[in-house]
Amino acid sequence: MQILANIVVLTSLYALVASGYVLVYKVSRVLNLAHGELMILGAYLLVATSAGIASDPLAAIAITAMFSIVVGLSVYLLLMRKMTGQPVLAAVLTTVALGILLRGAMVLIWGPQQLNAAAMISFDNASIALTDSVRVSTAALWLVVCTFLVYLGLLAFLHMSRWGMRMRASGQNALLAAQRGINLHTVYALAWTLSTFSGSLAGVLVTLDSRIDVNMAVIGLKAFPAALVGGLDSLPGALIGAGVIAALEVLLIHYVNPLLSDVVPFLVLIAILIVRPWGLYGTKEELNRV
Repeated sequence: MQILANIVVLTSLYALVASGYVLVYKVSRVLNLAHGELMILGAYLLVATSAGIASDPLAAIAITAMFSIVVGLSVYLLLMRKMTGQPVLAAVLTTVALGILLRGAMVLIWGPQQLNAAAMISFDNASIALTDSVRVSTAALWLVVCTFLVYLGLLAFLHMSRWGMRMRASGQNALLAAQRGINLHTVYALAWTLSTFSGSLAGVLVTLDSRIDVNMAVIGLKAFPAALVGGLDSLPGALIGAGVIAALEVLLIHYVNPLLSDVVPFLVLIAILIVRPWGLYGTKEELNRV
């Protein structure tokens, strides 16, 4: 049962990060390869918030979430907006450059050493007994709950709200959406904002369960195959892809070799690209070439 609990927690982490990849790609067909760095930036923003604004855990997390929204909006307005109408490759390479820039800036500002954000905001990451044989940390339980709420909110927003429908329409046919009066820049800005928020939330929750350093961006890299396996334009697919990768990773770590943890996501990715290049729930017409 403990293994099942570990799978659920790891699935929640990968799914929360993967949702950010899906949101940007679904709307603009751009792969945000700086998403891992934006995730870690959220964790460092928690450190900055705890040091200078709020030391209460809930207040610090809420303020960090608001900062992440500002960061996502700024990234689009100051950088990615200029990529609208440019070749997709140019936009992807811009995100690569952004990731490198963010990683260097975080090292310069906060240093290469590990930081304990949980201690800074006096967060009690106690172990919670779910059953006699199953225990999870408080941060891990928060992660599972937040992932459920984020996915529930995103699915409801995309399918039931006016702006959610505009985002879906823009992703299906941007030119037609613009002709029908949809402001593409507003839609793209909203997608980047939501994507950065979900990534930063994942970074905050991860850092409450461990220490922060810039190498944690590898989590974002490992969550990328989850989005690809499920289908880059499908939120439910990202959740299922995260579950597949998390289950295999936990089982192989437990029964075979812990060193396989960094390899499993990419082995699954290669396998799915060979069998079904557009992912389990992706749109075949959009992803029929790899």
